[in-house]
Amino acid sequence: MFKLSIAETDNQRRLILEGKLVAPWTDEIESAWRRAQEGLQGRKLLVDITNVTLINRDGEAALYKLMRDGARFACGGVLTKHLLRQLARRCRCVK
Repeated sequence: MFKLSIAETDNQRRLILEGKLVAPWTDEIESAWRRAQEGLQGRKLLVDITNVTLINRDGEAALYKLMRDGARFACGGVLTKHLLRQLARRCRCVK
């Protein structure tokens, strides 16, 4: 199961991902990210993966692409935070 939703406030647009971050949903995540970047009008864009329950290699690759494109993340859980740190290190090495 996978759910993608968007929450908006005056200063932030939040792309909320829930459930399993696996193919075929990874393509939808990348498309949603591109659409969410449109019309921000100075607001911050945040990808919230707090309620993601599983991230496989395809999911990692999608998060990596978003991170390379400038995504900022909100998350919970030690393993998810560790994964994001590892992806951030990879991003810094590639630049």
